[in-house]
Amino acid sequence: MVVVDGTGVPIGLHVASAHPHDRTLAEATVRTMRVPRRRGRSSTRPNELVADKAYDSAALRNDLRRRGITPTMPSRERRNRQRPTRGRPLRTGARYQHRWKVERCVAWMDNDRRLVVRSDRYLHSSRAFCLVAIMLWCVDRILK
Repeated sequence: MVVVDGTGVPIGLHVASAHPHDRTLAEATVRTMRVPRRRGRSSTRPNELVADKAYDSAALRNDLRRRGITPTMPSRERRNRQRPTRGRPLRTGARYQHRWKVERCVAWMDNDRRLVVRSDRYLHSSRAFCLVAIMLWCVDRILK
């Protein structure tokens, strides 16, 4: 799982097995992010977190609000909730329109076969290859 800033540069990374659901890994991923500032050390708390509806849970929303982070994610339709009418846009905020930057970063990482087909036995070696790929991508963006 990766967290990116507004320009699509990764600021947090969490590598885990494929078995747990995304909602259970979201908390650990949020703890890994470092938001750069102009001065001083980086912050661990962005203003807003934009995610897709796979991350929708009351526990995650409450945890983010407790940390001072505004959650922006569409809600999953549940049977006990009133369903929105078809054709009506999701009310998630104007910032959700920029979620394509996250998808672009994930698609870029999918270009590396070693990251897509994780054949490493240990999570720490898989995480190391993700970090190397991110560093190479950032250096490539700087040099362009």
